[in-house]
Amino acid sequence: MDRAEFVILGAGAIGSILGAHLARAGHSVAMLARGDRARAVEREGLRIKGLVDLSVPVPVISDHAQLRTAETLIVAMKTPGTEAALARLAHVEVGAAFSIQNGVMKNELLARVFGSDRVLGALADTSGELLPSGEVLFTRNVNLPLGELAGGISERACRIARTIDRAGVRSTAVADIVSREWSKFVVWLGLMSMSVTTRSVTWRYLADEDCAWVLVRLVREAAALARAQGVALTEGAAALPVTSLIDLPEQDAIQIIRRIGEDMRRRAPDHRMSSLQDLEGGRPLEVEETFGYAVHRAAQLGLPVPLLEAFYHMVAAIDHARPGRPQPAQDRLIVTEET
Repeated sequence: MDRAEFVILGAGAIGSILGAHLARAGHSVAMLARGDRARAVEREGLRIKGLVDLSVPVPVISDHAQLRTAETLIVAMKTPGTEAALARLAHVEVGAAFSIQNGVMKNELLARVFGSDRVLGALADTSGELLPSGEVLFTRNVNLPLGELAGGISERACRIARTIDRAGVRSTAVADIVSREWSKFVVWLGLMSMSVTTRSVTWRYLADEDCAWVLVRLVREAAALARAQGVALTEGAAALPVTSLIDLPEQDAIQIIRRIGEDMRRRAPDHRMSSLQDLEGGRPLEVEETFGYAVHRAAQLGLPVPLLEAFYHMVAAIDHARPGRPQPAQDRLIVTEET
C-alpha cells in the first residue's frame, strides 16, 4: 500500500483502537508497525474488546519506504524512538499529522519533518491496554480533542475529528488545544512519577497524604514551566483539576487529590497508569521526550524545577536499572533554542 486515508504509527492500545474503528467505518487505514506486533496484526487483524467487540483486518506496513501518501498521519507509538521513526517517514506526502502521545515535544518533532502548517495538536482522553493475547482492552472513551496549534477552529480539524467521532472513538475539534495539551502534560508528569516510584494502583498513591503532597509540588513546578512560556492551563483538560491544584492553598490541593483517590478506590480500584503497565511489562519508560524535555526547557528559561529534575533522574534510573535493559546512551535529549 503506497497511499491511505489514515496511517497510524504504532499498533499499541490506542493506535489499534483508532485503526479498528476507522477501518470498520469503511476508511482506508494502514498500521505502521514492526516485529511481533506487526506479525500478529497481519495474521489476526486488530482485535478489540471491552467497550466494543471488534475484529478487523487492517493492512500493516513494516517497511516505511512502501508508503508514499497519507491524508492523515496519527502518531500513537510510545515516545521513545519517535524522532527516528518520523525521520523514516520524511519522504511521505502528508496532508495533516497529529500525535496522541504523552508530552508536548511531539508537536515539535512532527513540525521538523512535515512542516508546522501540517501539524495539529491532539490528546487522548481514551484508554486501553494491549493484552498478552494480542487483543486490546478498550476501557475509556471520553474524548480525543484536536485543533490548530495557532488556536481557533479550522475546517480540517473539524473534518478529521468528525470522521473519528463517527467511527466510534469520541473526538471534537477545539480552539485551545495547546492549553489542553500542556494541562494534561503538567498533571501527567506528577502521576507518572508516583506510578513508577510507588508501583501501586492509582487510587493508593492519590489517597495517600505524603504522595499527594509530592504530587501537588510536582504539578506546581510543571505548571510554572507552562506559564513561563505564556501557556494558560485549562481546568477539566486533565485527569486532575490542574488550576485548582495550582491556585488553592497547598493543604486544600492535597485534600482534593486524596478525595479523588478515595473516589477511584470505589470506581476503579484496579486502575494502573500505562507507565506502570510498561514497567511491569519490561517495556521502556517514556522519559527523555517527556521529563527530559521539561527539565531542559526549564533550564533554558532559567526556571528552577528541583523536584521535577529529581524525579526525571529517578524515573530514568528505574528505567535503565532493570535487568535486561540496555544501558542508556551518554548523550541525553537536547532541546534547541529553535524548538
